[in-house]
Amino acid sequence: MTRAERGAGGKPALADATRGRILFGGDYNPEQWPEETWQDDVRLMKDAGVNSVTLGVFSWARLEPEPGAREFGWLDRLMDLMHAHGIGVVLATPTSSPPPWMGRLHPDTLPRDADGRIEWWGGRQHFSHSSATYRRYAAAITEDLAARYAGHPALTLWHINNEYCTFDHGDEAAAAFRRWLRARYGTLGALNSAWGTAFWSQGYDTWDGILPPRRAHYLKNPGQVLDFRRFTSDMLLECFTAEREIVRRHSPHIPVTTNFMPLWTGQDGWRWAEEEDVVSVDLYPDPRDPLGAQRGALVQDLTRSQARGPWMLMEQAAGPVNWRGVNHPKPRGLNRLWSFQAVARGADAVCYFQWRQSRQGAEKFHSGMVGHAGEEGRTFQEVKQLGAELADLSAAVAGARITADVAVLHDWHSWWAGDHEGRLSALVDLPEVLTAWHRALWEAHLTTDFAHPEHDLSGYRLVVAPQLYLLTDAAIANLLAYVRGGGTLVCGFHTGVADEDDRVRAGGMDARLRELFGIRTLHEWWPLEAGETVTCEGFDGTLWSEEIEPEPGAAETVPYRGGELDGLPAVLHRGRAWYLSTLPEPGALRSLLAGIAAGAGVRPVLDGLPAGVEAVRRGELLFLLNHGREPVTVPVPGTHRELLGGTDVTDTVTLGRYGVAVLRP
Repeated sequence: MTRAERGAGGKPALADATRGRILFGGDYNPEQWPEETWQDDVRLMKDAGVNSVTLGVFSWARLEPEPGAREFGWLDRLMDLMHAHGIGVVLATPTSSPPPWMGRLHPDTLPRDADGRIEWWGGRQHFSHSSATYRRYAAAITEDLAARYAGHPALTLWHINNEYCTFDHGDEAAAAFRRWLRARYGTLGALNSAWGTAFWSQGYDTWDGILPPRRAHYLKNPGQVLDFRRFTSDMLLECFTAEREIVRRHSPHIPVTTNFMPLWTGQDGWRWAEEEDVVSVDLYPDPRDPLGAQRGALVQDLTRSQARGPWMLMEQAAGPVNWRGVNHPKPRGLNRLWSFQAVARGADAVCYFQWRQSRQGAEKFHSGMVGHAGEEGRTFQEVKQLGAELADLSAAVAGARITADVAVLHDWHSWWAGDHEGRLSALVDLPEVLTAWHRALWEAHLTTDFAHPEHDLSGYRLVVAPQLYLLTDAAIANLLAYVRGGGTLVCGFHTGVADEDDRVRAGGMDARLRELFGIRTLHEWWPLEAGETVTCEGFDGTLWSEEIEPEPGAAETVPYRGGELDGLPAVLHRGRAWYLSTLPEPGALRSLLAGIAAGAGVRPVLDGLPAGVEAVRRGELLFLLNHGREPVTVPVPGTHRELLGGTDVTDTVTLGRYGVAVLRP
């Protein structure tokens, strides 16, 4: 195993858990069922090709029914049962859902929202990340779990907590926020400067006067809100790393993860990923969403980029979920298709929430690998087919990497800053802008990584920044160096507006970026109403427009036509740097980015693909995925071995409804 496979610094990595396989399984919550059900579960798991289960995610009340008590016997039997049948265990710390006794005995462990209301037990994630009491209990149960099971032969991976997502505006959080701010700024003067407290007479004369951004009469201070988001991410990360260090001390050879939610606003995903041995994500595209496959591809590309290699799909649904307004099942074949899409884009683990569908509780209508219809149901039969196919494919794909010539830039801090209450348009939603740009590249069959604007970008031919409202000086210098080094850069509207303190830069855009793009003056931003468009030469723009005066003769432009901005540039192009002051309609954005990519030497994965067919290369393998309901024929020059069917194909491949082919030269 190479150093890269083991991760930075020789730490354990996903390869230590997969051991040359694709992990297949899901969350197993046997405490919801009579113990006699467990043997039937194992029988069905073996039948379905399950080789990995996650235990203990929501088991705290079962493991510690009263303070200090420990009931591990049932978990001992489960761990032994899994090992006896060759099923590995991803063992979770149960700290995302404290038992009711904790909140009753220790109200300080309960979080409060911005209105001061307590979030009571009875759901989950009801813990204050800043509570010393919560952290003490969490450390104790983690310590005992690690001491007991670190050497168990079934253990393959540690899973800390679950979907960290708790904000807290309570008193303990307020005290922790003040400590965090002292460490960040050092002096009140520096804080007042960073927050711009000269506005609205908000200057602080004592640290004790600073609170989380609770309910305010009018707009909250955006600097305070930005730092509170940074603080929340850091406090949750402290909770994760505290538990990680406990399990790592007991089992340094076992990798550690916690599961992200896609593009959740409360975590700086880049920073968190650096603290994990394995990067994992939960992914639930809506089966009725026409862009569901593309949204899945975006999350997969982002997770692979955070992992810098293979990653883990910790949760998906085998059928419907239970938390949308209307929860639709997956049509026949869609679960298989989207699972293979994850593998194509770098997943070495395909897992579900959950194994057996619950009969009680808030998620009894959330599907399981074994649904209410049981083993004769369509859901389990499709899961069984998928498990067999993944087992056959494992040796060829596990550990293989993906090479991309295009990087999409994303930064949580920029998102947080641009999302404040006083922004110019509430219609501008960063995830949707990011989705629009990624969709354009996806539909052009260009494989993309994601990157932070301060990452090393030199390995990419094309870098796109859909929107980076906030850019640090280091990030701007990095982008300039990338272009000077021969890279092609495309930036979307309202980029480079603010510095790291959310202070608007002189001129409304950093002067270095204005020079890069050939912008003399950015006079005004012109956000658009819902459904409103602006006419540009060759396409319509949506969502946003800008009144820009270019440097005379310094840039090629695509102008606006008609209206207030008539003749002014909608798109500027100076050398290898492009700036889009509007969001082109989807087809136009796809054509524009595909043309720029071609000029930068970036080629599609495969030419001549029919509509709705996705192509991804992972290592030496070519994955073809038909996202349509009708059969299609795909031209693939040469002879290939189709690994799922075990046949040779020459020059063309036929894909059925939601069909998949995996080709090896």
